[in-house]
Amino acid sequence: MSNLKIYNTLAREKQLFSPIEPGKVRMYVCGMTVYDYCHIGHGRMLVVFDMVQRWLRQSGFEVTYVRNITDIDDKIIRRAVENGETISQLTERFILAMDEDAAALGVQKPDHEPRARDYIPQMLSIIGKLEEKNLAYMASDGDVNYAVRNFSGYGKLSGKSLDDLRAGERVDVNTGKRDPLDFVLWKAAKISEPEEVKWPSQWGAGRPGWAIECSAMAGAILGDHFDIHGGGQDLQFPHHENEIAQSEGAHDHKFVNYWMHNGFININAEKMSKSLNNFFTIREVLKEYDAEVIRFFILRTHYRSPSNYADVHLDDAKQALTRLYTALNEVAPDALPLDSNEAYAIRFAEAMNDDFNTPGAIAVLFDLANEINKTKSPALARQLKLLGAALGFLGRTPDDFLKGRFSPNADVSGLSDEEIGSKIAARLAAKKAKDFAAADSIRAALLDDGVILEDKPDGRTEWRRA
Repeated sequence: MSNLKIYNTLAREKQLFSPIEPGKVRMYVCGMTVYDYCHIGHGRMLVVFDMVQRWLRQSGFEVTYVRNITDIDDKIIRRAVENGETISQLTERFILAMDEDAAALGVQKPDHEPRARDYIPQMLSIIGKLEEKNLAYMASDGDVNYAVRNFSGYGKLSGKSLDDLRAGERVDVNTGKRDPLDFVLWKAAKISEPEEVKWPSQWGAGRPGWAIECSAMAGAILGDHFDIHGGGQDLQFPHHENEIAQSEGAHDHKFVNYWMHNGFININAEKMSKSLNNFFTIREVLKEYDAEVIRFFILRTHYRSPSNYADVHLDDAKQALTRLYTALNEVAPDALPLDSNEAYAIRFAEAMNDDFNTPGAIAVLFDLANEINKTKSPALARQLKLLGAALGFLGRTPDDFLKGRFSPNADVSGLSDEEIGSKIAARLAAKKAKDFAAADSIRAALLDDGVILEDKPDGRTEWRRA
């Protein structure tokens, strides 16, 4: 069905994708921990795996896409207590904000969006199985921990050996853990914590550790063995490593066939993160840039490569996307479906099937645009529009994009469409009266207001926002 190759983090190489069940793909991606607004680094993860599921579907696969929500976590508890609100009040507010940000970036809703708090029974079931197999134990402080050294495969995803992991690097050695490398599966309830984060269990009241949440949610919806697991590069270790240990330890078979990790967005060569306080929220960036421009900025870099955030790169993305929309503005696409056997479509598919090589696919879009500008072919315009749609681009009318409609910065010039039209009419009248100085003055004034005019051979004047 497909010649798709995926870089499998577990194998450390590109591998031909072969689903467990022919024609069907089950994919799980670690989603947001909802205690604050999403930053543009989170936006990259959302857009990247949206692109992945779009291309899988475009390739003919029946996809079940799961992206979870972590709605119980140390940071969530801390923030809710600081704010004097309940956990549910905090998480519901930021889930709504996340949905708004994702929708703005053209991210389609996953097929399933499980919340950790709804899967406590499944988590306790896995922990019980691990305890039966001597892979989990209750410590003196009441926590239930995973016995890392009892699982022979620990480190296979990250390439880390147990001997290289020093005692104090990841955990406080002054705990009830038998080994500093062990990680928590079930946290004993603390008196200081809200009652709403205390669940009953055979080990006493408490709440789940982070990694067990994903093992439970993924397994409950997709089964104990599925095709693709994705997330940010920072989750490779320890989060995804711990998921493997939990799921494979509990079920005695392979957990996931293909592991995918997207690279970071950097600022001044440092990973964008809340802990470094060097991040921009998605909604902050949306105040300055069109949402489709942000999506284009994200996908013009290969998903595994680092990306550098800077205004100059977003400005360049805007100009690049403008070129594509300008080609469609000049030539209206015909109404036929995508021709997958056409030369540009074949090149596009070859790029996407090479580990989702979006830079290569976008290069094909620009070649198409150049050819449309030369040939004025409606068939090629249709190919451009439909291939762009596979990446979540070119979904608006060219006029709406070029004039800044449906964009947070649509009125950045301070001039309405009507005011611009009036000034263009005044300029046309000045030209007819051969008052070219006045006409030039109007053009210059519009440019100062962020409006670019383009005179057409048939006498029309079109405009777009800079």
